[in-house]
Amino acid sequence: MSEFTYTAPDEIRNRAYFKSLDEYQALYDESYENTDEFWAKIGNEYIDWFKPFDKVREYNYHDAEIKFYLGGKTNICHNCVDRHLDSRGDQTAIIWEGNTTDEDKKITFRELHEQVSKFGNVLKANGVKKGDLVTLYMPMVPELAVAMLACTRIGAVHSIVFGGFSAESLGGRIDDCQSPVIVCTDGLYRGAKQVPMKATVDEAVKDLACVEKVICYKRTGEDVAWTEGRDVWWDDEMAKASADCPCEEMDAEDPLFILYTSGSTGKPKGVLHTTAGYNVYTAFTHKNVFDYHDGDIYWCTADIGWVTGHSYIIYGPLTNGATTIMFEGVPTFPDAGRFWQICDKWQVNIFYTAPTAIRALAAAGLDFVEPYKLDSLRLLGTVGEPINPEAWMWYWENIGKKNVPIVDTWWQTETGGIMITPLPGAIPQKP
Repeated sequence: MSEFTYTAPDEIRNRAYFKSLDEYQALYDESYENTDEFWAKIGNEYIDWFKPFDKVREYNYHDAEIKFYLGGKTNICHNCVDRHLDSRGDQTAIIWEGNTTDEDKKITFRELHEQVSKFGNVLKANGVKKGDLVTLYMPMVPELAVAMLACTRIGAVHSIVFGGFSAESLGGRIDDCQSPVIVCTDGLYRGAKQVPMKATVDEAVKDLACVEKVICYKRTGEDVAWTEGRDVWWDDEMAKASADCPCEEMDAEDPLFILYTSGSTGKPKGVLHTTAGYNVYTAFTHKNVFDYHDGDIYWCTADIGWVTGHSYIIYGPLTNGATTIMFEGVPTFPDAGRFWQICDKWQVNIFYTAPTAIRALAAAGLDFVEPYKLDSLRLLGTVGEPINPEAWMWYWENIGKKNVPIVDTWWQTETGGIMITPLPGAIPQKP
């Protein structure tokens, strides 16, 4: 198996942005030899600027002070939503696939713009100002995407906490960043389970003086405890809100979001990403690593509570005007064919998941794969950990039908975007 290599077929390589290793090497050489000119060109190509940047970068590696696109003014919500309204306003921006197979929704860029603008005004009405920290503790519902984009629209800094974390973990993160506003749901669905979330928030914030408002979206309809004067319902607030909410002009180095590391090796650390450099890099890597072309249906199966979801469900894809899928459920509910059922249902072209999921689905057997055609898939990806050769081969043979490249990506919360990967048209792959 170690001797096996896969080279993309001509129909994939000829469509790719990089058709050979020589083409990629030329781009790399340009980025290395003329770094400022290279990233100036990429920065102007991938995002809009309210005010052009004066200088591409300034850095002091000894003191870990690194800045990009100095003097530039932009807004990531504008780049993800507003700038697409004239050219693709009625295109689907987000396909939401619910926990069960009978629940889904399509949201166009125009509809997303209205919802994000209204929730931006909801945040303002509840005391949020530019630079304030807003904690989002929600499952994979469209309102999570709306909330994070609304934060960036008004210049607030979001801190998203994975919906499976405990009250202690949530409270520690809220306390660390002193977040005055929490956005949550009453509960969540996870496979056959219904799990409370508002109760976890109540427990997490009971001793935190910093918390002034809790905005709760009704997902499950379960009864929740209520603190008058602090707690408000999402739907009630949205019903009162105007859809007129201009984007704040943000400095290129203004804070965009904080995301806490898992804490598996110590106290969770809040990683801060700033606006422009992150926006440019996630858009650039999304397009080139996944060989994204206009009209592709793109699905990253991650949870937005992790950096993969930030970068490659929301910010990178939407900046590129892509149709991106959000999945609320789990890969084994109602059975281990759920991923493949969704791929066929929405005719997914690009599929990005974790080796852990691949191993679990491989162990479930091919009976859950064989009912599905999977003939829309053009590229597969992996993220989150190294993929072992056996899982790679199973993925390539049974999901890619021995004809689809796999981009095995490596990166970190700290980098914000993909750092090491093969490119589908340029680099042969091996398990």
